[in-house]
Parts: sequence; C-alpha cells; structure tokens
Amino acid sequence: MDRKLNLDRAETFSFVNPWIRYFLFFFSFLFWVFSLLIVAIGVYAKVQKATDTVRDTFLIDPAVILIVVGVVMFFITFCGCIGALRENIRLLKTFSFSLTLVFLTQLAIAILGFFYSDQFKCCGWNNYTDWSWNLYFNCTHDNPSSERCGVPYSCCTPVPGEAVINTMCGFGVQTQNFMEANKSIYPVGCADKAVMWIESHLLLVGALALGLALPQIAGIVLSQILISQIQDEITSVL
Repeated sequence: MDRKLNLDRAETFSFVNPWIRYFLFFFSFLFWVFSLLIVAIGVYAKVQKATDTVRDTFLIDPAVILIVVGVVMFFITFCGCIGALRENIRLLKTFSFSLTLVFLTQLAIAILGFFYSDQFKCCGWNNYTDWSWNLYFNCTHDNPSSERCGVPYSCCTPVPGEAVINTMCGFGVQTQNFMEANKSIYPVGCADKAVMWIESHLLLVGALALGLALPQIAGIVLSQILISQIQDEITSVL
C-alpha cells in the first residue's frame, strides 16, 4: 500500500513550477500583443507618410524603426510564449539569449550616451540654420536680439591653444554658406532638441530606462529558472 502511494506521488511530482511557467507565458504574451501594436502603428505611419506630400527631414524613417522593433520584439516574445507553454528548452534559450543581448545593447548605448553626451560634434536638428527657429537666434530682420542669425557657442569648433572660450564665435553664422560656416562651427545637424530634452528630463529618462530594464531582467531570470527545472525533470525521467 505504501509502495503504491509512493509510486503515485512520483508520477504526479514535477520539477517544473506551474506558477513560474504560466507567469512567464502571460508575461511573454502581454509583450507579444504589444509588439503587434507597435508593428500596426509603424505600418499605419508608413502608409500615411506615403500619401503625405511634406518632405521627410529624417535620415532614418521613424515608421520603419517602429516596424523593425515590433517585428524583432514579436519573434522574441513568441519564443517566450511557446517555450513556456510547451516547455521547449530550445525556444526558452533563444528567448533568454535574445533578451540578454537586447539588455546589454541598451546598457552599452546608455553608458556611451552618458560619457559622450557632451562631445557631440554637431549643431541643430538638420543643420546649423535650424537655430533660426530659436527666439534669440532667429534670423529675421525684426529680431532685436544681439544674437540674431547666430548659433550657440557649443556649436563652435575648438581653437587649439585657446585659453578662454569665445562665446561669440557663432554670431552671424547663419548668414554664411555651409563651406564658410564649416570653418568656425560644426554645421552638420544632430537632433539637438532631442538631446537637450533628454538632458533636461534625466529623471524621466532614467525611470523609463529602468521600466524597460526590469521586465527584461525578470524575463531572463524566469526563463533560466524554467530551463533548469525542465532539465531536472528530464534527468529524473532518464
């Protein structure tokens, strides 16, 4: 009687924790649905842009970026969903490796952005004339500012041996052509407004980065735990 009871317990016992398995499944499924939404938004934006006659000023199409990010996210989360549901080690390893790769890439970009944020050799969004949209650097004749038609001194190229920074080096640069401006400033654009916004909202950007990192870390940890449990289950059967 005791032997039969022990055999029944051995047959019903599993190394795989169902809570971890289904939590990972719903976690992956949630982001899988979110990836489809991103792709849909990207496709909609691309279709709308195709019918728009306004000239695109972006070097890389944001709609294409959304589609690519959504498709990559779709395949990663698909591996997590099916891997957790079917207890497929290969898919779970693919899911874990992909998340780790994405997380390390984001971390590397964040570190590089932190250390080199003050070393961007550029000026304006598209080029240096974008500063004409600024109230102080506006190049219209009725602008009373002394900085009219100029650019910030952060756009200026450093002068070798200069002990004191010339804060007026960008004055009147907007009236010059590209070749002339290139002698004293960095005339190529660098999405300066975006950089300034990030620098002025570091707390929000940090919270957003943390919000993206925590789900990734959770997915990596849960998938590794589930992989280990499945391997223990296979070993116990053999």
